[in-house]
Amino acid sequence: MRRILQLFAIVAATSATTQALADGEQIAVFTKNQVAPFHQVVRAGTNAAARKMNAAITHYIPNRPDSIIEQMSLIESAIIKRPDAILFTPVDYQAMIPGVRKVNKAGIPIVNVDDRSPEGDFVTYVGASSYEIALETGRYLLRAMGGKGNVVIIEGVKGAVTSVERVRGFKDAIKEFPQVKLIAAQAANYQRLEALQVTENLLQAHPVIDGIMVANDGMATGVIEALGAANRKALVVGLNGDPEGIAAVKSGQMLATAAYDGFLMGCLGVMSAIRHLQRQPVPKEIVLGTPIIDKTSYQPYDVPLDQRQCPDWEKVVTSAAGK
Repeated sequence: MRRILQLFAIVAATSATTQALADGEQIAVFTKNQVAPFHQVVRAGTNAAARKMNAAITHYIPNRPDSIIEQMSLIESAIIKRPDAILFTPVDYQAMIPGVRKVNKAGIPIVNVDDRSPEGDFVTYVGASSYEIALETGRYLLRAMGGKGNVVIIEGVKGAVTSVERVRGFKDAIKEFPQVKLIAAQAANYQRLEALQVTENLLQAHPVIDGIMVANDGMATGVIEALGAANRKALVVGLNGDPEGIAAVKSGQMLATAAYDGFLMGCLGVMSAIRHLQRQPVPKEIVLGTPIIDKTSYQPYDVPLDQRQCPDWEKVVTSAAGK
């Protein structure tokens, strides 16, 4: 049976020191694109871990967002340079299986972060449940609506595993409230501008929208902008707990988000890779908790990225991880 470690630690400043410093390990970090706030947060976490553990990070990011061809080319470039380990978020979890196989064949240790690859030999998987984060955040929204009204869903990228699972979570939450009606679900590709345009169209088509479930915080800011321009009101929830999402919750523009903690994923991904290189134990799977962040609980997350520090490994990964 797969061992799952639930981590509920909040990434905040910590003065804890690492028990064993690395010795200049070279870590290649693959993320999906330059623009998504979530991946910016992940990269910040990897950089913080590298500083903490005396490692060196090289980022491999497609110039064209989520480009399968470009990420495959970047993998080939990284293999030639022979990093000590790779942190890998696939731009497409199915299409990048051949890239994972190439890394495995090259004998470079690889840590899977965020989107889970269905195949490959990995040191560990570090991520969180997109389904659970959407289910709980959806429930939170619907309770705030009094269990009735019209809702819409703003999806991410069609077919992307995170979007598929988040939409499934939102829809399962709606099933629990018989007086709630899902009147539309439309993709905006995890982009703020697309979400703004999609919402503008939805507002014109539907005179009554009581709640909007959004698959990430970046799109949620576009939804909020469209609502303001149309002088319309609706309760909005996003996902991820990105800085812009925290700011929207803090200002009262967004009801809630939830912590799909990219910073901690980046931290633990680098730590896992270095521990593996140092022949220290690493669990085969690290699945983070996804707490709701609202106006009563945003404060610990309201920390600039450049001021955050990675927590000590032992404080978040215990012997219960099945080492």
